[in-house]
Amino acid sequence: RGTAQSCWGHWGHQRLSLWFVRHYSPSQARHGIGRSVVSGLKWANEKYERFLQRRFPRFYVIYHTFMRGFRLLFQDGKEVRRIVARMLSERIEHQNLPYRDMEKIRLVRRDLIKAIPLVILSIPPFANYVVFILMYLYPRQLLIRHFWTPQQLVEFQGVYHAQRAQHHWAIVKGMESTSTSVQDSRLKSRLTELCSKVRSGVHPVVSDVHAVRTLFSGPPLGIKRMYADQMRHLCALLFLTPRLPGFWIGRRLNSHAFELMQLDRAIVRLGLHQLNDAELREACYVRGLNPDSLSPGQCREWLTQWIQFSTHLKESETSLYLHCMVLLTVNFPKHPSH
Repeated sequence: RGTAQSCWGHWGHQRLSLWFVRHYSPSQARHGIGRSVVSGLKWANEKYERFLQRRFPRFYVIYHTFMRGFRLLFQDGKEVRRIVARMLSERIEHQNLPYRDMEKIRLVRRDLIKAIPLVILSIPPFANYVVFILMYLYPRQLLIRHFWTPQQLVEFQGVYHAQRAQHHWAIVKGMESTSTSVQDSRLKSRLTELCSKVRSGVHPVVSDVHAVRTLFSGPPLGIKRMYADQMRHLCALLFLTPRLPGFWIGRRLNSHAFELMQLDRAIVRLGLHQLNDAELREACYVRGLNPDSLSPGQCREWLTQWIQFSTHLKESETSLYLHCMVLLTVNFPKHPSH
């Protein structure tokens, strides 16, 4: 009997050991510990956020915005990496990407360019504390959109639009002064009439713009034929710095305008009706229209007209594309007093 109990005890110990090995292997144990650590950190973070929200509500807004911004930035990075991997594996050209993928790449590239100076400033020891203060004091100038609150996004877009609107009438005046050098009397008359319409508050139709399109692919208003001062005014429409040599400005304007033309064609492939309200507003804003006071229906109406105008343009007509960011936006929507 003692021997039987000893055998049974030994056999039971072996079964218990096998059960522990089967159910608590090293990989599972590590996974369980990792999950416990993550849960603990999540609990501590939530408790810390509740403390900040209760004791320091203003700082909590900043903290929450920054944490949310880092999450969004990380998601965008993963998304762009997925898009680029798909382009390489399936040999897809950039201009053939779906609209949302193309727009995502454009936005992330713009954000990275804006973030480069801030990263450079953060390199010296202890400089990150100074950078944090600067970011708090100058969020519009130093931070990218991920780190703005929804209220700041609306406010800052309004500021940026007001800055580019300061150049609208200089661009129209430049077109009027250039019309004197047009040899074709019919084209000269149409250009003068178009500028007069815009100055008097009339919103032109697409046919008005297409009637003078030949003037924007060569002299006098082609992207390579304009004066440097005219190109510098156009830089403001795309939020580009004008403090560069004229030839460089021309190349940048041409590149950015052609990218927007490709996005327009991607919208056509997708279908304008597929864009949600936020995408509609962003598309209008990028093309020169301030959507703050517009309804989704008005944004859709304007973007429909814009697509009708832009989809028939050639690559050599990027100058017309840029000028229409003024011609087709300043008087929309048309007010009854006009």
